[in-house]
Amino acid sequence: MTPIDLIVIGCSLGGMRALSMILGALPADFEPPIAAVQHRHKASNEGLPAFLRTQTKLPVVDVDDGLYIRPRHVYLAPANYHLLIEKGRFDLSVDAAVSYSRPSIDVLFESAAEAYRAGVVAVVLTGANADGARGAFRIKQQGGFVIVQEPQTAEAPDMPQAAINAVRVDRILPLERIGPFLVELWRQTQNS
Repeated sequence: MTPIDLIVIGCSLGGMRALSMILGALPADFEPPIAAVQHRHKASNEGLPAFLRTQTKLPVVDVDDGLYIRPRHVYLAPANYHLLIEKGRFDLSVDAAVSYSRPSIDVLFESAAEAYRAGVVAVVLTGANADGARGAFRIKQQGGFVIVQEPQTAEAPDMPQAAINAVRVDRILPLERIGPFLVELWRQTQNS
């Protein structure tokens, strides 16, 4: 299996709880960097990163434009900015909303697919629209790996269901299994 260069996670309604559960399951030495989009209000402040820092052993930061991607970190799209991946660093954009959202999960996933191709693992979580489905499709086109939260375990099943409908995903997992599965996947890629 291809080594994991980057994990990208997308969530909306119910995402704070979902993200905290996944990040809480990761050990302090979890190597792959994680970039996450949680749909949040444009006036949102430091609340989400501050909360997630209490849930995980990994550093959690809101991304600044041009920030370099480092292992063992969780990077969050700041409120009201699209988060894009260039190989080795992040870019921020104030382009128009995509799927009624800025930040958009599709924008993150599509740029990650272009930058890291088969080295991307995408996770689509709870949410009330179809954001992430198009991006998940692009990641699969580039040889990446796609995990989707089992819709029945999602606070809002629309987003995971849209991804399942759009692409042949690699795994559909209940929320509590996603974090442990990411650890298993990472360990497998280290040993291959």
